[in-house]
Amino acid sequence: METLKQLFEYSAEAPLLFTQMRFWIFFAVLLLGYSVLYRPNIWRSTYLLVLSLFFYYKSGGYFFSLLILSTVTDYTLGNLIYRSRSGGLRKLYVFCSLLVNLGVLAYFKYAYFFTDILNSVLHTDWQVVNVLAVWTNNLSDSHFDISNIILPVGISFYTFQTISYTMDVYRGKLKPVKNIIDFGFYVSFFPQLVAGPIVRAAEFVPQIYRKYKLTIQEMSHAVFLILSGLIKKMLISDYISINFVDRIFDAPAAYSGFENLMGIYGYSLQIYCDFSGYTDIAIGVGLLLGFRLPVNFNSPYKASNISGFWKRWHISLSSWLRDYLYIPLGGSRKGKIRMHLNILVVMLLGGLWHGANMRFVIWGGLHGIGLVLHKIWQRIIPHSKRPSRLQRFISIIITFHFVTFLWIFFRAEDMFRANQMLHQITYNFRLSLVPEMLSSYALIFSIIIAGFVLHWLPSRVKETYRGWFIKMPGYLKILIVVIIVLIIFQAKSSVIQPFIYFQF
Repeated sequence: METLKQLFEYSAEAPLLFTQMRFWIFFAVLLLGYSVLYRPNIWRSTYLLVLSLFFYYKSGGYFFSLLILSTVTDYTLGNLIYRSRSGGLRKLYVFCSLLVNLGVLAYFKYAYFFTDILNSVLHTDWQVVNVLAVWTNNLSDSHFDISNIILPVGISFYTFQTISYTMDVYRGKLKPVKNIIDFGFYVSFFPQLVAGPIVRAAEFVPQIYRKYKLTIQEMSHAVFLILSGLIKKMLISDYISINFVDRIFDAPAAYSGFENLMGIYGYSLQIYCDFSGYTDIAIGVGLLLGFRLPVNFNSPYKASNISGFWKRWHISLSSWLRDYLYIPLGGSRKGKIRMHLNILVVMLLGGLWHGANMRFVIWGGLHGIGLVLHKIWQRIIPHSKRPSRLQRFISIIITFHFVTFLWIFFRAEDMFRANQMLHQITYNFRLSLVPEMLSSYALIFSIIIAGFVLHWLPSRVKETYRGWFIKMPGYLKILIVVIIVLIIFQAKSSVIQPFIYFQF
């Protein structure tokens, strides 16, 4: 009885993560029921909605009430926008959608930030109160801490999804969904719910009304993506994080400049493998259920300029910011100065999206400056449509190091430690000890090098081994899956390593 209770109760120590066996047991049970209920679209939507809400409850606890609030709000407002013939009313409904969604997001992400500013300006001593915890304690026999606001998992992602729905209905790009069950399913679809990719309604909703279809090739591709994601996350990201990167960023002054530099390179690989690994698994799981999610990464460190990087990194977020923020601000339609200002505003807000901290403002601001300088460079210096291999190689190296340098501000716990890292690299590099450190960190550095080599492999090579896997006989695929799973779970850390973007 106690085991059954644990199965259905939320536990912060036992979330449903792609890297945990309990998730794959959950998914196997889901597939068993899905094999019976997938044909009638409404049954399929209802079934996946219920299990997606269960997944979110197991991942985020009582915060699933916010997911339901967002669902009901934007479903209602989407219908009101579509049915209204008054331009003023339509704009009012869009404003209400933005107010509710961004208001809730701002409260959970920026309450401490704004309270600190007000206390500093007004010389007051206001304290933040977790209103949701207060309501939950009053409505149930719970005892949540009302003085501490915890960011609900995935709130940034599903908030942007619901905003895209009301905006696309307003713009006439999309008709409202047929019922709230279908809309709730779109908002809560569990593979990409807590860390993306951000799926727009115009991309996903039409799939709800199509018949389930999955070819043998697509199923093999889905399995390939899941294995790829698990390897990225558990064999590369988690290993170098626990055994090297986290230690460096936690205490930069305790390590030489060389170790700090390698820690920065390591984090550059870690965050890519962590986030793209989650996306690969999400796309693979979604595909097995018959839904196609958008590509979110395209070998971003192959980019030859900073604009190219943002077309390859977290594509769903950068394209969302372009379509729902940059273009409404005027985009490039109102002159060069306004365009540059719009870029800076978007990147600063993109930095703040990750958190109310000066580190993220610096990270976003410097990316914005980099994008503006690239635009200016393109106008001043004639560029060839077909640069030489050497020119492209140099451009990729410069872009990679610019992006990697900025990861310092993204990852460091505070500006003090970020400055410590820069100080150690500049003044305490300890070049004479590099051979000894190469020997001491041989395995870690080998994994980092191997990870970057795999990342920089030509696309045709990656497509070749993906094609090999898809065309393999079934028994060979099963054998490879078993071998990889055994290796992954042998290397798995005993400590739960959540995906990095869960915190955003």
